[in-house]
Amino acid sequence: MNQIHHYLSGTTVTGRSERFAPVYNPATGEQSARVALASADETREAIASADQAFATWSKTSALKRARILFKFKALVEQHADEIARLISSEHGKVFSDAKGELTRGLEVVEFACGIPHLQKGEHSMNVGTGVDSFSMMQPLGVCAGISPFNFPAMVPMWMFPIALACGNTFVMKPSEKDPSTPLRLAELLSEAGLPDGVFNVINGDKEAVDVLLTDERVQAVSFVGSTPIAEYIYATASSHGKRVQALGGAKNHMVLMPDGDLDQAVDALMGAAYGSAGERCMAISVAVPVGEETASRLRDKLIAKLDTLRVGPGLVDGPDNDMGPLVTCQHLEKVKDYIATGVEEGAELVVDGRETVIEEAGNGYFIGGTLFDHVKPGMRIHSEEIFGPVLAIARAGSFDEAVSMINAHEFGNGTAIFTRDGDAARQFCEQIQVGMVGVNVPIPVPMAFHSFGGWKRSLFGPLHMHGSDGVRFYTRMKTITQRWPSGIREETNHFTMPTH
Repeated sequence: MNQIHHYLSGTTVTGRSERFAPVYNPATGEQSARVALASADETREAIASADQAFATWSKTSALKRARILFKFKALVEQHADEIARLISSEHGKVFSDAKGELTRGLEVVEFACGIPHLQKGEHSMNVGTGVDSFSMMQPLGVCAGISPFNFPAMVPMWMFPIALACGNTFVMKPSEKDPSTPLRLAELLSEAGLPDGVFNVINGDKEAVDVLLTDERVQAVSFVGSTPIAEYIYATASSHGKRVQALGGAKNHMVLMPDGDLDQAVDALMGAAYGSAGERCMAISVAVPVGEETASRLRDKLIAKLDTLRVGPGLVDGPDNDMGPLVTCQHLEKVKDYIATGVEEGAELVVDGRETVIEEAGNGYFIGGTLFDHVKPGMRIHSEEIFGPVLAIARAGSFDEAVSMINAHEFGNGTAIFTRDGDAARQFCEQIQVGMVGVNVPIPVPMAFHSFGGWKRSLFGPLHMHGSDGVRFYTRMKTITQRWPSGIREETNHFTMPTH
């Protein structure tokens, strides 16, 4: 059985706790490895490694830090197929989707490579007579990241590239369901020239997490996951004096106006609802057609599209499937339970993914695309995040009713509207109480130079991830006001081009 351990001070370190968690291949249901779960002491060793490295790394020039990230980016691109196979084999998503995840993560690396410009601060001359004022954006110290199973490459790369570029050191705690990808990224960082101890990976469960949230050497914590855990992480880490950005759950709606391009919307909706088996925090899980005619046409087109949805293993010879398995057997049962609950609550089950038969699936965790109609606010399948390939049609009689439905929901992560009416789109963007909005774009994930984050119970903490908010999160500003007395000026001639 393959053993997966930790990465500390530039090398793989064998776990000593004698506690392990199984790692499965979701396409077969077979255990492929077991991952060591760190003890509290082992987690403190990872923090100590990062803390020791901070003294030197924080004083390394921003340009040199950026050049290491440039090399890291090139190495990830060189090993992209290998990393994508790792993602598919442990998470289950299809190979092309895994490659897409890696690309979106690399966009943040590219953004972080511009850190010499992003950390310039501000300067004002003569704020008083002979007095200048300027600001410095300095690193925090040891930072920690806790990432979910659904994006084992992209979400860690939303965190550590900016943290490292800003001069911090980092301890990564990936999901124990698919831990291999962050470990491979750690190896490539070392290969790119990152000094030992600057980036560490500790695998574990709540025991390791609680140390990261409470150890006084950790200055900031980034998290992506479910809302209950996000609340716990935000409350615990904040009470111990740390900066926190904790991204929680979502229930993302797509409004389809009668004037919208329905064919375009349906094609977008299929990918947004069923891509990666719905295991995305930005997945569209509720379609809100405005008007009965729009709803009827949408329903018919979705039924026809679902009939052609290819469900199967993420790694195949030949063209990719559209959708792979869910990540674990337990999660598969949870999604099935939600489908049963929707039926009990009175929603119309139009297409039942539980009836999908996957040839040669073995014990893989497969379920087909599922479609509900006549879903109402208050039903659990509308209120709660299912995190599976389950799409609900919640009909609205008007634009205002659609907006009210979305604004009344406890989550405010992402939303979209499909329309040809610029005024409707403008009103939607202005009135909707959601952090990320798409207009004729189904999954409005911002580019790396903008910031990612929701509203309401989808985000805990004032700052979003990556973009300018990411730089602010991983630095603290110091403002200097200075005046120099008149003195003797020495003139020295220098004829050599200055270099760094």
